[in-house]
Amino acid sequence: MTTASASSLDAYRDEADRFIAALDEEYYLHYAGLKEGFELEPIYERFADLTTLEAARRLAEHAEAGGAGERELWHFACEGYLGNLTRQEAEAIAELEASLSATVEGEEIPYRMLRPTIANEADRGRRERLEAARVELAEQHLMPSWLAVAEKRGEGTRALGAPTYRELYERFGFPLEELAEQARTFLDESEALHVAAFDRLLRRRVGVPLEEARRHDVLRAFRGTDWDEGFPGDRMVPALEWTLDGLGIELRSQRNVHLDLEPRPQKSPRAFCAPIEVPQRVMLVIKPMGGPDDWHAFFHEAGHAEHFAHVSPDLPMEFRRLGDNSVTEGWAMLFEHLVDDPAWLSRRLDFARPEEFAEESAVSLLYVVRRYAGKLLYELELHGDVEPESMRGRYVELVGDATKVEPSPTDFLADVDEGFYCTCYLRAWAFHTQMESYLRQELGRAWFTRPEAGSLLRELWGEGQRLTAAELLDQVVGAKLELAAVGEKLNEEVSA
Repeated sequence: MTTASASSLDAYRDEADRFIAALDEEYYLHYAGLKEGFELEPIYERFADLTTLEAARRLAEHAEAGGAGERELWHFACEGYLGNLTRQEAEAIAELEASLSATVEGEEIPYRMLRPTIANEADRGRRERLEAARVELAEQHLMPSWLAVAEKRGEGTRALGAPTYRELYERFGFPLEELAEQARTFLDESEALHVAAFDRLLRRRVGVPLEEARRHDVLRAFRGTDWDEGFPGDRMVPALEWTLDGLGIELRSQRNVHLDLEPRPQKSPRAFCAPIEVPQRVMLVIKPMGGPDDWHAFFHEAGHAEHFAHVSPDLPMEFRRLGDNSVTEGWAMLFEHLVDDPAWLSRRLDFARPEEFAEESAVSLLYVVRRYAGKLLYELELHGDVEPESMRGRYVELVGDATKVEPSPTDFLADVDEGFYCTCYLRAWAFHTQMESYLRQELGRAWFTRPEAGSLLRELWGEGQRLTAAELLDQVVGAKLELAAVGEKLNEEVSA
C-alpha cells in the first residue's frame, strides 16, 4: 500500500469513528429521554462522503490488497451506502410504526404496542383479533416501503459489483453456507425435543396443544407472567453489581461506564447500551420495570457494556467499533443467561423453583434458536437471485417448519435483519454456550464468583472484535465454533 493510500485510509477511519460516535450519542440522548427529537439527518449530511458509492469502491481496492481491518472498513462503507439508498423508506417505516394505531373492540392501541398487548392478553379470542389488526395495518401501510427497500437494496448491491446480496456478504467473509449446514443439522436433531417441550409449554400456558397453536399463542406462552414477582425491578442493579464484584469488577468505580438510572418520562422502558466512545465512554441505560424479560435485557446490555468498556484503546477503530458482532453478542448472552442459571439464582435471589424456571427458559431458547436457524435458510433464498414478492410462501414454509407455528406471510420482509445479522446471533449462541462450558469446566458451576474468571474475561474483552468469534473460541478453548453445542446443552436442560 502506498503512503498516499495509507493516508487516505487513515482519514476515512478517523471520520468513520466520529460518525459512529455521533450516531451513538444521538441514540443515547433520544432513548434516554434527554432529547425529544431523533435527528439523524444532520449527522448523515455531515459525514456524507463516508457512504458514497465511490467511497465503497475505493475501499474495495484497499480490501483486496489489505487484511481483515481493510475488509471491515469496506464492509462498513458498503452498508452505509445501502443504508443511504434506503434511508427515506426507513424513516417512513419508523414514522408509520410510531403513528399507526388499531381500534380493537373500542380500544385504540398504537401499532408498536400490539405485540406487547397480545403477550399480556389472557383471552385467546381477543389475542387473535389484535394479531389480525396488526397484520392488516402492516399489509396496507408498511408493505409498500418494505418492498421499496428490497428493490433499492438489490439495485445498490449490483452497483457495488455483486450480483446478489448473499454474494456480497460472502465476499465480506460471512460463512453463510457453512452456518446454513449447521442450521439444517440443528433443526433436524432438535425437532423431536422442540415438539415435545413446546407442546407442554403451550398446554400449560395457553391451554392449547402445539398442533392447534397460532402465532398469538406463542407470544402469550413465552410471557410467563407468574415469574414476574421473582424478579423485582429494585433488585436488578444490585444483582449486576454483586455479579461483577464476584468477577473482581466494581461497577460504580468504572469511570468509563455511565449507569443512567434517572426515571425520565420519555426514557425507553427497555435497557440499552450506547458505546459512544470505545472504551472511554459507555452508557448503560435502564428504567427498571421488573420481570424476567426486563432482567434478561438489562444483563444482556450489561454484557455489551463491560465488553466495550474493556476494549484496548490501542486497537484501530475497525476492531473497537466494527468486526464480527457475534463476539459482542456472545459476551452479552453470557451475562443474559446468568438470569436462567439455577446456580446464579440460588445465590442472588430468594427464588422458588429455580430448576423449573431454568427449564422453561431453555424451552424458550430452543424455540428462538430454531426460529433463527429457519430465518437463515429463508434469508439465503430471499437474498439470492429471486423476486422478493415471490418469497411470501417460502417464508411461511421455512420459518413455520422450524418453529411448528406458522408466521404471517405479511412479515416476509419485516422479519429480516439487515446485513445477515441473524448469522451473528446464531454464532453468538454457539460462542456463549461453548465459552460458558469452558468456564464451568475450568472454574466450577459458580464461575461467576471467581476473580480468575473476571481476569480471563477482561483479557478477552480487551481484544475488542479483532478476532472473529470462531478465532477467539479456538484461541481460548481450542474448539471449533459449532451450533451443535447449543443443541447438546439444551438437550441436557429440557425434558423430552
